[in-house]
Amino acid sequence: MFPLYDENPTRATPYFTYGLIGMNILVFLHEVMLLNASSNVQLNQFLSQYAVIPQQLTTNWSGEWITLFTSQFLHGNWWHLISNMVFLWIFGNNIEDRLGHVKYLIFYLACGALAALCQWFIGMNSEIPSLGASGAISGVLGAYIIRFPQARVMTLVFLGFFITTIRVPAIVIIGLFIVQNVISGLATLQTAANMSVETGGVAYWAHIGGFAFGIILAPLFGLFRQD
Repeated sequence: MFPLYDENPTRATPYFTYGLIGMNILVFLHEVMLLNASSNVQLNQFLSQYAVIPQQLTTNWSGEWITLFTSQFLHGNWWHLISNMVFLWIFGNNIEDRLGHVKYLIFYLACGALAALCQWFIGMNSEIPSLGASGAISGVLGAYIIRFPQARVMTLVFLGFFITTIRVPAIVIIGLFIVQNVISGLATLQTAANMSVETGGVAYWAHIGGFAFGIILAPLFGLFRQD
């Protein structure tokens, strides 16, 4: 299943969601340019400077804390970028609509930073960069599932050689995402510190942490406020 769009109308244009998507795309295009120009040398330097490297964060918090935010705009490959941006496009607009533009941005960045800290906690001495918007977007999913538990999402379904679309409850799509991450996170707890996008692994605990903090923080930011 691949989500296409949700069916909840919004009252205002989600400028910050569009802006976040645009920034992620621009930063990734910069990564591609660095890769093409230097065969990994400049790209690795760029990632080392702006991604979260747990060991460096552990030993130099005052100099590395900013990477908890800059890492949210980095991605390891095209699929990593596209899948994240699709979920942000589908679910971010309604959360921005309910929180308001500025609160939504603060909420998004806070969830991303806290998610990165969850992954850091699992492997404080890892030298492998941690990057991606997944933790922040997981926070958005956490907010969405408690605010719109009855919502449905138009979803692309692949049935062998046939492709069709069906309306699937959002709670099913988000629930499958979280269950998969919980199972995978528990199964890989002993080796989580050695996982990264570059090695084919996934920061499962960042996803889980982002989702949990999204559920906790969103009501504090006014998710259920009366209009």
